[in-house]
Amino acid sequence: MEATNSLLMVLGVAVLLASWVVLLITSWKEDFSWGLCSVLLPPLSYCYALFRLDKAGEALALAAIGWVLLFLAF
Repeated sequence: MEATNSLLMVLGVAVLLASWVVLLITSWKEDFSWGLCSVLLPPLSYCYALFRLDKAGEALALAAIGWVLLFLAF
């Protein structure tokens, strides 16, 4: 694997992790049960974000950037 691909992959994973943390904070502020579900089932937290775009839109934007970086790594 080239250095550029490795860098893009690490950055993509880091951005995805950051988006999950932002989404975790947003869901805990909204409701205790959504926050707990976001901790235990991370894919469910992105479903929550799709239904609450007004509050969790920036987390979805970060996740999209992370997926694009991961896609570019291959």
